[in-house]
Amino acid sequence: MAQAAARQPHHLLFREGVLLLKPRIAFAITFSALGGVTVGAGPLPEAWRIALLAVAVFLAAGSAGAFNHWAEADLDARMERTAGRPFVTGLFKADGRWLAAIIGLLAAAVALAWYAANAWAALYTFLGAFTYGVIYTVWLKRRSWTNIIVGGLAGSFAVLAGAAAVAPSLGAPAIILAVVLFFWTPPHFWSLAILARDEYARAGVPMLPVVAGDELCARVILGHTLLLSLLALTPMALGAGLPYLAGAASGGLIFTATSIQLARHPSRRNALRNFLASLLQLTLLLLGAMADRAVLVLS
Repeated sequence: MAQAAARQPHHLLFREGVLLLKPRIAFAITFSALGGVTVGAGPLPEAWRIALLAVAVFLAAGSAGAFNHWAEADLDARMERTAGRPFVTGLFKADGRWLAAIIGLLAAAVALAWYAANAWAALYTFLGAFTYGVIYTVWLKRRSWTNIIVGGLAGSFAVLAGAAAVAPSLGAPAIILAVVLFFWTPPHFWSLAILARDEYARAGVPMLPVVAGDELCARVILGHTLLLSLLALTPMALGAGLPYLAGAASGGLIFTATSIQLARHPSRRNALRNFLASLLQLTLLLLGAMADRAVLVLS
């Protein structure tokens, strides 16, 4: 869409176009939606419906990621780790055509979620993208340290989208998992923010480590981690099985251990370890939920 893009090899344009969707975040949100499917209150939908819903959630999350790139080109230019993004380098031009394409992608994703599941799944798919793209990126990121707390709802809505595909009337396990994702996102992102604190400070972005310092931020991270790890165990009282317990308990212990270490010594090395532990915790939790459902299906 830019003159500079026309002179680039097609494989480079394709790669940068894919990266524009923030695929790692989109995959994590899609994985959360699949976790929501497994804790939904009812029999599982057909496999093709689950697959289409996963595609829809990925594309919706990707549209939000692309919008984040589009809306923050000026901010990204002031940070070393984001200065190579295509809207910053001029590979792509952050104009109205890109915005229309991003909105069109979101509309297609929501329509696909509706077709694959129902209106409730489509609504939650939209709300997840809207939360990240508009509420977090546009309204809060440059204004308040609470930005990522509210932004954490993006993962929660993905869980609800998956659960609503099973049954629009959400059960307690789905709501609990959505709340766990809400509490998971801030310590996950704040750990990364400690690593990039100096860049956020220079760019004027009020992330928690910037406004409160690494030590206080690390203690807040620990509080969130303890809360979400304990909350993740409550489905055991609602009939969850041993596979779920194994995933929730092991992931919670690992994440808590690294958060304690970070609170004791809020170094960048420990922040990186905690960031990686948060990813492991989420993976183990969701795999535990999926394995628990698989056992029920096969028994």
